[in-house]
Amino acid sequence: MLNNVSSQSVRRRLSADERRRQLLGIGLSRIVDTPIQDLSLDEVAADAGISRGLLFHYFPTKTDFYLACVAAAGRRMLRTTAPDEDAPGREQVETMARLMIEQIERRRAFYLALVHGRVAGGELAGQPVAEVYESVREVSTDRVVRALGLAPDRRPVVRAWWAYVEDRALTWSAVPAGDRELPLAGLVGECVEALDALLAISGR
Repeated sequence: MLNNVSSQSVRRRLSADERRRQLLGIGLSRIVDTPIQDLSLDEVAADAGISRGLLFHYFPTKTDFYLACVAAAGRRMLRTTAPDEDAPGREQVETMARLMIEQIERRRAFYLALVHGRVAGGELAGQPVAEVYESVREVSTDRVVRALGLAPDRRPVVRAWWAYVEDRALTWSAVPAGDRELPLAGLVGECVEALDALLAISGR
């Protein structure tokens, strides 16, 4: 009897929202190591225990699934780069810079795809991908402004600084770890000092 109950529980039909979350979770786990344009929908469906055809019931096209994965990855990036808001402001900024650089290093190919707004086969994804990228930049900017207690007119400076951090992280992560001129801590320190300098210059 217990085995029957257990078996029925395992085979419980997922709701539409649960199935979508499951499929996105599988997609996210795969794009850590696989460029999103190389993501196999057959493998995603197999991991979920469903047919490829059923996957398209939840995501009508391949691009719809890729874009949903991109949006989910953007939300995850914001979660994983969030600072401890009870920490001192400068410590929060250092934490955010380090976590963002680490994110870019781990998922460099995906981040480049996000920045350039491209998905499978080099097709332009258009506005949806751009909106994900802008959301990450906007929320990250707001967090720094809030952490440092900056006036609203300094926000454009902080936003531009994030572009600097991103470029430095992409350049740094393109070099093999053993050949890098700076360790992670050194790069974070430079980035934070760059923000200090930008704020000082713009405040004159």
